[in-house]
This record gives sequence, structure tokens and C-alpha cells, in this order.
Amino acid sequence: MGVSCFTKDEPKDYQCDSCDSTHPLHKDLLDIKAEGTELWKERRRIYDLCGQTPNFRVFPLTAKCHNYETLAEVDYDIQKYWHQRYDMFSFYDDGIQMTDDAWFEVTPEAVANQVASDLASKVSLSKTVIIDLFGGVGGNTIAFALSGRWEQVISIEKDASTIACAQHNAAIYGVANKINWIHGDCFEYMEGNSSSIDRSKTIVFASPPWGGPSYMSDEVFNLNTMQPYSLNKYSELCKGMDSAHYLPRTSNLNQIARLVPDGKKIDVRHYCAWGASKALVAYMVGLGS
Repeated sequence: MGVSCFTKDEPKDYQCDSCDSTHPLHKDLLDIKAEGTELWKERRRIYDLCGQTPNFRVFPLTAKCHNYETLAEVDYDIQKYWHQRYDMFSFYDDGIQMTDDAWFEVTPEAVANQVASDLASKVSLSKTVIIDLFGGVGGNTIAFALSGRWEQVISIEKDASTIACAQHNAAIYGVANKINWIHGDCFEYMEGNSSSIDRSKTIVFASPPWGGPSYMSDEVFNLNTMQPYSLNKYSELCKGMDSAHYLPRTSNLNQIARLVPDGKKIDVRHYCAWGASKALVAYMVGLGS
């Protein structure tokens, strides 16, 4: 079976000898072909969602990936977020998949779309590549791809279940093939590709984990104790490039300001959902190296 074709009937097994060894996905397919027909099923799943043969390595959905249909299925800690599921993904009923942790972290769809629009309007047209450092289940990544602004959208996620959800969700929105999916640690990716990243054409978007819902209890949120990545730690990845940072609404603005060169100004905007501020974004654009 070739990597880019599907037949009506499920193949008896995946036969490496019959695929195109020059295809860019060949090595990825070799890496995960041990499951036999499971490989075909996963790629067929993406194809059925968006009508396009996936041009990327497909990560299989796992037992950690869910589309909860009833409240009874949902753990108590995330029940209030489940009630907001259509705000997070308007296509939720089309089979959106999320890990339990993602309910605390995903950007609501309307906010993600507005951030994507604002970011597109703020940066020079010379910026053609956007790197989403913490891709999650795809909220922001999908919005960037849908905007049509970027020649290349790179989404990095180190958890296999989470990136599987993101690919699946992007396929539902019809943009899975418009995204370069990187399964790995963003620090390792940025360091390993430092020489090939064109900083004059690239902007970095960072929506780091906030450490769960406990941040809401802080009147002023300390970004330098944010877990697992503090502002000081992950912002090193953005040096020399335009960047945008999606952070808790109560973030310490003085800590953000310390990243700004003397004499420069940045735009910090609050974004609202469900009648209240959901988060803020610090746009660090045009500051120089």
C-alpha cells in the first residue's frame, strides 16, 4: 500500500515493500508500522475527517483522548469546562478530541481567532513563518492555519496523546495539512534548528502551561514561578525574534516589562470570554534583536 492512497477495503497489512521509499513520510511510516493495519486506520481517520491524504506523520489517538458526550462521563474537576465545550471548539460535536489536562489549557475558539487576527495585523508582511511553541490540542495552531496569513505554521507538542488530538482537531477544521507537526520538546527543537530558523521571517507564539487552575487564586500571578516553564526560562527561546505571549489575566506586568528593551513599548491586550477576561497577550513585535 502506498503512503498517499487509500482503498475502499482495509488492507490485510501494511507492506513496506509496496510503498514509495522516496516519499518524505517513508521513515516515519517505518517507525510506526509495527501496528500493521492500525497505521492504515489512523491515516484513514484523518482522510475521512478532511478529505485529504495526510502529508504528515499521523499520531494515533490514545486512551487519554476523549470526546465526552455526557456530563456523567466527565471528571468533577473539569465539568464546568465541559459546559463551555462549544466555546472552546464550535465543532465539538463533530468529534473534537481532548485530553483531560487540555480542558484547563486550550484557548477558546473566539479568543484564538481574535489573537490570530490581531497578530497578523501587527507584524510585518516579511514575517511568513509562525512557530507555536506549546501546540496543545490545537486551539491556537488551528486559528493560525485558518487565518491564511502564514506560509508555514509549525506546531510543537511533546505529549503524544495531545498532538494526536491536535492533528485530529485540525483535520475536522480542514487545516491539518497546512501545519507542520513537531512531536518533541520545544527547547530541543529551537536549539537543534537554531541555524536554520530565519529569524527575520519568523514569529514565535507562546501559550505555556500555567500550572493548572490554581493560578486563578493569585491576585497577581508570578510568571517566574509558573510551572513547568517560567517566563524567564521559555522567553529565552524567543530572543532575536518577534513574539507573542498568551498568559494569565492576572500576570505580573512588571515581569513582562523587564523583557522589553529600554526605550521600547509593547502592546498588552486582555481577551474576554464568558463575560470576563480570559487571558492577556503581550505582543513583543518590532523590538529589534
